[in-house]
Amino acid sequence: MQVYYDRDADLSVLKGKKVAVLGYGSQGHAHANNLRDSGVDVIVGLKRGSSSWPKAENAGLKVAETAEAVVAADVVMILLPDELQGEAYEKEVRPGLKDGNYLAFGHGFNIHFKRVVPPAGVNVFMVAPKGPGHLVRSEYQKGRGVPCLLAVHQDPSKDTTKIGLAYASAIGGARAAVIETTFKDETETDLFGEQSVLCGGLCALIQAGYETLVDAGYAPEMAYFECVHEVKLIVDLIYEGGLTNMRYSISNTAEFGDLTRGRKIIGPEVRQAMQQVLKDIQSGKFAEEWINEYKCGMPRFTELRKEAANHPLEKVGADLRSMMPWLAQSRLVDKSKN
Repeated sequence: MQVYYDRDADLSVLKGKKVAVLGYGSQGHAHANNLRDSGVDVIVGLKRGSSSWPKAENAGLKVAETAEAVVAADVVMILLPDELQGEAYEKEVRPGLKDGNYLAFGHGFNIHFKRVVPPAGVNVFMVAPKGPGHLVRSEYQKGRGVPCLLAVHQDPSKDTTKIGLAYASAIGGARAAVIETTFKDETETDLFGEQSVLCGGLCALIQAGYETLVDAGYAPEMAYFECVHEVKLIVDLIYEGGLTNMRYSISNTAEFGDLTRGRKIIGPEVRQAMQQVLKDIQSGKFAEEWINEYKCGMPRFTELRKEAANHPLEKVGADLRSMMPWLAQSRLVDKSKN
């Protein structure tokens, strides 16, 4: 496995090149602002009338309609939602691409599942930060960085790795580490991590723990603190030094409960479910299901999102967080700006 750092990157390879960042959501705003602050010539591509347009302009960035930004750029980074990329590519990106351009992605989904098939003369690479965009921006501003994955899919110019590495360095990734991989491996591991652990598994575990305590007659507020609020405290210890570091910090009672009861919660049936989730990702079944959901207007997704937002845990949490005003003082997410 090849790992790169700032000392391995040459930002001068981006000198004289214009980078178009398409999209100004979580990742888009982070990439665009970090690139600009690293001295890269950046333009943000958006739909006219997009709510993100004034946010990007207020940040001091140049903004143009997507197709116009593509034509003006040498490097085009697509950071639109996965489900929108295929259509946007065909209508607004592909017509403006020229041989020798660099087409970049923050996630391998559309290349790996062939929703986007670039011309042979276009260089294609991926720089995928291993963290949400709001963290990519906040870590950069602190002089730190979020590790990134780097992959090259097409390299007719024979310098795509250098360009991709310079890009990763410019958004702060090489301050931590830039790990070389493939579009396939990034896509499949990323989807699996999101679905089985980081988002799907963790959220389901939190809700199940909360419901178990409330159903047993304990106060919702106590259930929230035990099963939601303290997750950050535990995760911070793991982030800092792994599971052993976390176990060093907690009480012996907590550690004994962890080591003897955890495997009863996450047992063989969970591993079997994880294996099926991975198979659905590898086969393309999940990708097809998601794209079809989008094409149908996302009725199931909308209903599931509404159901999750209305869970009693969310109301209790909002009330408790309002009593802790310091939580809002250093928000990663400010919807008025990013």
